[in-house]
Parts: sequence; C-alpha cells; structure tokens
Amino acid sequence: MDATAAPVDAFLEHLRVEKQGSAHTLAAYRRDLDALLHWAAGRDLCSLTPDDLRSFIAAEHRRGLSPKSLQRRLSACRSLYRWLLRQGRIAASPCAGVRAPRAPRKLPQVLDVDEAVHLVTLPADGPLGLRDRALLELLYSSGLRLSEVCALRWRDLDFAQGLVSVFGKGSKQRIVPVGSHARQALLAWRQASAASADGFVFPGRGGAQISARAIQLRLKQLAQRQGVYKRIHPHLLRHSFASHLLESSGDLRAVQELLGHADISTTQIYTHLDFQHLAKVYDAAHPRAKRKRQTSPEG
Repeated sequence: MDATAAPVDAFLEHLRVEKQGSAHTLAAYRRDLDALLHWAAGRDLCSLTPDDLRSFIAAEHRRGLSPKSLQRRLSACRSLYRWLLRQGRIAASPCAGVRAPRAPRKLPQVLDVDEAVHLVTLPADGPLGLRDRALLELLYSSGLRLSEVCALRWRDLDFAQGLVSVFGKGSKQRIVPVGSHARQALLAWRQASAASADGFVFPGRGGAQISARAIQLRLKQLAQRQGVYKRIHPHLLRHSFASHLLESSGDLRAVQELLGHADISTTQIYTHLDFQHLAKVYDAAHPRAKRKRQTSPEG
C-alpha cells in the first residue's frame, strides 16, 4: 500500500508546500484519493486507464455516493493526474473523457420583496445602526459578493452617479448601480464614521478590512431582530437582488453583467426562480387555473 500511495503522498505534499493548501482542502483531497487507492487494491496508479477510472466512479456510484460527491472524487483524481502528467510520470491522464453523473442543481432560496424590504429597513439608531442599515441596503441594492463588500473602500463609491466599482472573481472590475435608499444610508454612515476616502466602508477592528465571518454573524443577528426567520446570509441577499431584478425586467444579460458572472449559464438559474414566481401567480389568478382545480376528474 505504501508504494502505491507514493504518488498521492507526493501530490499532497506539493499542494501543502507549493500551493499552500489549507488543512481542510488537504483532508478533502486525502479522503477522495484514498478511495481511489482502496479501489485500485495495490495497483500502480500511474498504470490506470480511462476505463479503470470509469469503473472506479461506477463502483462509488453503486456504493451510494451522490452525484455531487462523485464529481468531487473525479475532480481530485483529475488534479492528481494533471500533476503526474506535468511530472512526466504518465503519458496521458486516465481522467480524459471520464464524467461523473450530473448533480441536480438546487435553486437558491430567496426572500420575497416584502421580506427583503422589511429586513433592510431596520432602525438606524446610533453609529452601529447606521452602519448596519448601510450594509443591508448595499447588499440588496447592488447584489455584491461578500468578499467585494469586505474589500470596499469609500473611494470606490461614486455618489453623484450612484455607482460602485468592485473587483470580483479573477480580479475583474465591474461597475454596479447603487439604489437611492442605499446611497442615503451610506452617506449617513459615512458622515457618522468620519472616514477617509481611502478607508474601508465597513472596517473591522483597528480600521482593517472587516472579516467575512463578522458580516455573516451580524446579518444573522439583524434578521432575528427584524423577525425574519429564514437563514439570512449575504449570498441570500445577492440571490434576492438577482431574482427580483429579473422578475421585474426579464433582462437576463443585464443581470449577468450586474452579478459579474463570466458565463450566462450561471445566471440562468434565476430564470427558474422567475418561472416559479410566474407559476404561482398563474395558479392564484388565472381563471382557467382556478377552473381546473374546481373541476372534478370526470368533468
């Protein structure tokens, strides 16, 4: 087992030292690659073929692993074999052309409009209340990612134009509108905080960048205070922003740009949310829908 595990051990050491992978990441890779080692039963991992990898994924599927877990297993294998290929230890990756079953895509939960408005219009009492109001209004107004909010500085906001400039995934810059309520809340918070243009909009201790965890915990507290008992987190407000905007405009491309999605297929999940809304409206309001429910099977 030790000899066959050598490629895995070397790969994990590469991740730890050169890629500075976290303990959580390394443990996840170890679990997935140990499953491959166990299935291979002493065979040299460098000798496995695409058919072998397909058999491995099929065996894990029969063992009851979910499509999402199978995709993670295969992703770990792909990473291992890409590294072995760069090391010159294999001529081709056995993962080429191997696919895991597609996981069903979960629709993100969203707040309805009334819930969202109730959440963000909390009383702005004192500096902390002004900050919290500005935070909630901005998250819902502009659909920013949590990391973008943490890194936001006052110089990134153009109050005259009602715009905010952020750097999203891949350090790609995008400019997003800021609604009037969010602008008012941010201006009130800025005046109370007497912050410099270079300062963080929502600073942590000592004026440093606030942590993502601090914002997550604060949103949970504020939701309970406002009597909103869904699991409130920053991404829920981003989902709600996208869903409500698409529901009102029907412009999928515009929502894609505002969210900063590289691929429109990522944004298309919100069309399903929109269709859910339309179906509910139809069932509640359309005369034919009502008649269908009232008609007996024999009629």
